[in-house]
Amino acid sequence: MRILLVEDDPVLQAVVQRSLTDRGHRVEAAGDLATASHWWRVQPFDAVLLDLNLPLHERPGSGMGSGLMLLREVRSRGDKTPVLVLTARNRTDERIAGLDAGADDYLGKPFELAEVEARLRALVRRSQGADDLVQMGRLQLERQARCVRVNGVELNLPAREYEVLAELLSPPGRTVSKKALSDKLSDLQDALADNALEAFISRLRKKLAGSGASIRTLRGLGYRVEEEPQA
Repeated sequence: MRILLVEDDPVLQAVVQRSLTDRGHRVEAAGDLATASHWWRVQPFDAVLLDLNLPLHERPGSGMGSGLMLLREVRSRGDKTPVLVLTARNRTDERIAGLDAGADDYLGKPFELAEVEARLRALVRRSQGADDLVQMGRLQLERQARCVRVNGVELNLPAREYEVLAELLSPPGRTVSKKALSDKLSDLQDALADNALEAFISRLRKKLAGSGASIRTLRGLGYRVEEEPQA
């Protein structure tokens, strides 16, 4: 997943970012409302982890604001990115205010890092209408375990090849544009070149040989995984 982490506590921000990165996710961190708002506008994210009590700007003394301000702003423009609110405010009325502002889930501090990731996975699956287990022909992909099997044998896919395949199978049969895949795999500071994406696709095609599923190029539209007709 590509995750935007909005948290002003530098220690907590570093711990959460490292934990999610170690699990194979790409995490961009913002410590103030202005930076978070900018990144949320210019880059697509699968999910957002949002603290509530945040500085307005990164410069010292800029004053404090609420993550609910940012949440209302993005929801008002039709952005439906799943949002998990992380906060020390654990009163019922504050949780209700967060949910009413457009949050999808709410987790009070302190929290377990494993639970943060589990809740994010659930939110993203729900938003994409994606099942945990996807099967096409003799190809199986388990999202929670990040496991891909062909004919029952697990494939050792590098992280980005897995992400390409998982995106193409969310849900199966969906056509995904080159831009959408490139955006999914790019970092904010490092755009993915077309030839790099094509290399991932080429390697995946070879690894899926004999699976009963293949990646089809639709000129001008993108890529789609299709089940091969049985002989």
